[in-house]
Amino acid sequence: MAQTVTLIPGDGIGPEITESVVKILETAGAQLVWDRQIAGETALKQAGNPLPAATIESIKQHSVALKGPLTTPSGTGFRSINVALRQEFELYANVRPVRTLVQGGRYEDIDIVLVRENTEGLYSGVEHYIGIGSDPRAAAESVMLVTRFGVNRILRYAFEYAVKNGRKKVTLAHKANILKYTQGLFLDMGREIAKEYEGRVEFEDRIIDATAMLLVMDPHRFDVIVSENMFGDILSDQIAGLVGGLGLAPGANIGEHAAIFEAVHGSAPDIAGKGIANPSALLMAAILMLEHLEQREVAQRIRIALETTIRENDSLTPDLKGTGTTQSFTEALIRRLGQSS
Repeated sequence: MAQTVTLIPGDGIGPEITESVVKILETAGAQLVWDRQIAGETALKQAGNPLPAATIESIKQHSVALKGPLTTPSGTGFRSINVALRQEFELYANVRPVRTLVQGGRYEDIDIVLVRENTEGLYSGVEHYIGIGSDPRAAAESVMLVTRFGVNRILRYAFEYAVKNGRKKVTLAHKANILKYTQGLFLDMGREIAKEYEGRVEFEDRIIDATAMLLVMDPHRFDVIVSENMFGDILSDQIAGLVGGLGLAPGANIGEHAAIFEAVHGSAPDIAGKGIANPSALLMAAILMLEHLEQREVAQRIRIALETTIRENDSLTPDLKGTGTTQSFTEALIRRLGQSS
């Protein structure tokens, strides 16, 4: 049966790349029904609220959403619409896979998955100013909130992901040498849980700065990386840079009761409406969504068509050093889907 999915086109280039992805999914035969909703700057203009109740209710009802890039309007009370969605639905695992698609870059054969804790750490929003004398903002304090429950949950997700997807190794990236309590808890639990997967998944831990260096020097030593929120945010962009940038980086936000799949790049208002936006990141997020919905055969056909189109330099958009457009790239991919059906 067809699965109803909340579809949020987003802002800037979002509507353009969303229409491209919808067309590709429909051509491939994905069993999906769309419930279109709005968020971000578009929603503020149309509904007076960047995160309307109707959008929240739709995700609650259908449990799965595909989301284009959102712009958080200034002065709305939201630090980030994306963060607000993750917290609203307790989407504790942010999964960012990267693979080499564009040949001839600095690195070949990259295949890394980053699993980032999505709800705690410095991004939990516990911060304030401290007044001293006549200066109400003499100092600022942020709390890195780390709970045993949250750490256990994300670590088990990373190990289970490795087992389910045939991955060989999990690397825990941390700063326990300095942050003895918050990162120490992360590291201690990682070592404890790793014992349960001994013989199935290799485990190592690395200090975060050494991890960042080794990702540049020898990224092939990594398979699955798990880390707390802010470290994961930084590393996820770094690994995207290994394969050509955020235009080829999908993201999945997974919780117990909902999942939101997204392009992780921004809304790129400077090229909105020019017809040259690259839909690949959102399409790759849609592939992750199809796998989540157990529509694996369709997901694999789309993945092969996408990879073939990119590797054959067929109608690539300017960000991939091509001269194609969003439409010509979409049409090239759809042609390959027709050949594989």
